[in-house]
Amino acid sequence: MKLLVAILLNAALLGLLIPWLQRLRQEPHVGRWLLPTFGLKLISTLLSVLLLSGDSKLFLLWSQRMTAQLWQAPGSWLHMLGQDSFQFGQWEMVYHGFSNTFFVMKVLSVLNLASGGSVWLDSLYFSLFSFWGSWQLVLALRRLWSEQAGMGAIGAFLLWPTVVYWTSGLTKESLLVGSGATVVATVLELCYGQRRRVAPQLLLLLPMAVLHFKMRFFSAALLLGVMSGLGLIRVIQHLGGAKRWLPQVLLLLGLLAGGAWAASEVSPAFRLNKFTSQLQRNYSDLLRSSLNRPHLEYPTLAPTTESVLQNAPGAVVNVLTYPRVWEGGGFLYIVAGLENVVLFVLLVSALLSAMQQRNGPLPFAVVLCVLVYCLLLAALLGLTTPNLGTLSRYRVSFLPFLVLLLLQNHYVARLQQRLSPDKPWPTRH
Repeated sequence: MKLLVAILLNAALLGLLIPWLQRLRQEPHVGRWLLPTFGLKLISTLLSVLLLSGDSKLFLLWSQRMTAQLWQAPGSWLHMLGQDSFQFGQWEMVYHGFSNTFFVMKVLSVLNLASGGSVWLDSLYFSLFSFWGSWQLVLALRRLWSEQAGMGAIGAFLLWPTVVYWTSGLTKESLLVGSGATVVATVLELCYGQRRRVAPQLLLLLPMAVLHFKMRFFSAALLLGVMSGLGLIRVIQHLGGAKRWLPQVLLLLGLLAGGAWAASEVSPAFRLNKFTSQLQRNYSDLLRSSLNRPHLEYPTLAPTTESVLQNAPGAVVNVLTYPRVWEGGGFLYIVAGLENVVLFVLLVSALLSAMQQRNGPLPFAVVLCVLVYCLLLAALLGLTTPNLGTLSRYRVSFLPFLVLLLLQNHYVARLQQRLSPDKPWPTRH
């Protein structure tokens, strides 16, 4: 019975995957990147299994126990899905609050029906999801604006080394980035696309937003907040307002401030003093466990709003510049350090392009919302994650979106035009 279920589920997956890949390969210009990016994702998945982390082993162990419960006591398994604890036979485990670790185990307990508990197949399923989500954003950007916009997403989500690595295999980032890219792609289609596609886009948006929230609620709160701001800006624009940059900035910041105030009224846990105290606590706990490893320190950080605001700019800079390539620390540190050099070059070229008013194809409102998300999340991660190894992985939640924006500049567009002289890509001035 178990073998039959696995065969049927994998056959259904292949029945969806193969036609999708065939259609994707036929997409003009971006389609030629399908096989290289798919091959890169498979290689990265292989590496993720060979270098299987302790977290991944934990996911597998407990998810297999949950799958055993699913087969033997499906009613109990269904009840467990809405709980913060698991108990079956001699096995018992309790997680409190918004545990993405426990949620991943629940997801894997379902996927094990198809994989039979194989780490190779489970890792492949996670990788395919992040790959699919990334391509949703690529296609949305190409359809709505230009080849340059779509190619920017390919470079940021499907070719950027640490993004590819951390979104492959049994990692939380595979689900986080895949769902986040799909959320952004769907919101962009709703705001700028054809109205006849509203219903299917909404049906896709809801589960992806829930998944993104389950994977990392503070990241999801920021992303959904700025995407709501983009929706508000578009509504006002349809009514004839918010044509210039200043009203758009005020609308976004006003909505984010209003949302933060509303959250603090709903629950004391979201009040500013609670937030700063929890931030300081997380920083102190991780710092104590990272003293013998490469780490960052903020000597003046205190659980006050003033201290957080004073340290936030430095935290953003640290997140974007550490680790540095000459500091060593292992292969992944060196790769991340080289990436930061490229990131700095892209940042300088983007600033020069903006100063010359040679902007890319994306509307200002889209750039504003994505940039605010990246900066806020970079500050939050920088202040709460002093360990450089952990920070390199956590920043994948915003890094591909930032790289996407930086790849829209005039100088990158000129380089892309030289590589594809038969296809001139327009830029928005």
